[in-house]
Amino acid sequence: MADEVVFGQRQLKRARYSVAAVFCVHGAVTGSFATRIPWIQDHASIGAGQLGLALAFPALGASVAMPLAGAVSHRFGARNALRGLLTLWTLALVLPSFAPNLLTLCAALFVFGASAGMSDVAMNALGVEIENRLDRSIMSGLHGMWSAGALIGSAGGTLAAHLGSDARLHHALAAVTLTAFGLVACQGVLDLRSAPDEEPPPRFALPPKSALVIGAIGFCAVFAEGASLDWSAVYLRDEMDTSAGLAAASTTAFALTMAIARLAGDRIVDRFGPVRTVRVGGVLATMGGLLVVIAPHPAVALGGFAFIGLGVAVVVPLAFAAAGRSGPNPSQAIAGVATITYTSGLIAPSAIGAVADATSLVVSFGLVTALACALVAGAGVLRSAGRAQHDSSLPAAAPSPEGLEVSRSGD
Repeated sequence: MADEVVFGQRQLKRARYSVAAVFCVHGAVTGSFATRIPWIQDHASIGAGQLGLALAFPALGASVAMPLAGAVSHRFGARNALRGLLTLWTLALVLPSFAPNLLTLCAALFVFGASAGMSDVAMNALGVEIENRLDRSIMSGLHGMWSAGALIGSAGGTLAAHLGSDARLHHALAAVTLTAFGLVACQGVLDLRSAPDEEPPPRFALPPKSALVIGAIGFCAVFAEGASLDWSAVYLRDEMDTSAGLAAASTTAFALTMAIARLAGDRIVDRFGPVRTVRVGGVLATMGGLLVVIAPHPAVALGGFAFIGLGVAVVVPLAFAAAGRSGPNPSQAIAGVATITYTSGLIAPSAIGAVADATSLVVSFGLVTALACALVAGAGVLRSAGRAQHDSSLPAAAPSPEGLEVSRSGD
């Protein structure tokens, strides 16, 4: 029995590091793509408005495809499904740079987003399963690894852009490299397989009510995140009349505080629980929003964006973790929360711009502040899905979602 326990702990430890590597690879694809958007825009010969339209298609593709992830995992097993979906995602990196016009770019970005969304659901479902078995928080750290991967990918893309390299060559090399790393990482994840008599999940299904409630919290956090990432530099340049370099520093400050907070977030969640962590994060994000709105000096606004990053960093990981424990069909719930958060990321930049056109960017970030404050009020929805260690009145989490069992044959 002792040997079996040791074997199980070693397997879980290996699976945790493997899934963390998968998150890093997933983020690196996003970072590699984002840094070459100007090159892709020039290659497709499209204007800013057309580019904005095209950049809506990744979220559309993800929203359509994410509900399929559960059915794919049911049919092929979690490890094989993740291996295939992650490979689709890494290879899809090459598609946008080859698009010669707006129509083909939209189609390429739709496929790009669809593969991103399905692999996102698959890796988050495995992360939640490992967290359940370890009975301690790991989701924040996993999303921190995604942020680290995005920084690595963007650093490579920045270097490639600085050297004036063709994005088609850059993305082809990056896709091959990341595919290789992804396949190696997938070897160590848990090999979850459906019971022989288990009914397959529906290919398309509306998110369960539990996912809608939890997704609302994720919506608020992702809205603040998307608004800050896309508009912080513009805010400092237009509202605070700063230099381009200082304006860009606001985006860097936000991204770095988010990454640091996510990497450190698991210890905080284990110590204080998800509800208290999100409430404190909501307070920090609200304070940050207020600082941005009333900032008399650029340094104050910079601090405000950094506080927003700290405040919202762990909300989405905790929302995924809560969704995975919220009902009898965790993959469907995770897909529902992911769809809601992707939708928030889709509408946030345009909503901020629309409000700014009608009023000002100051008013736009007043809206961000209000949504950050909603995190404080709504954090309690995470309580019912919290782990038993945070509430002794709750039973222990089910050991495996969707009736899936661990197959040791591949380990």
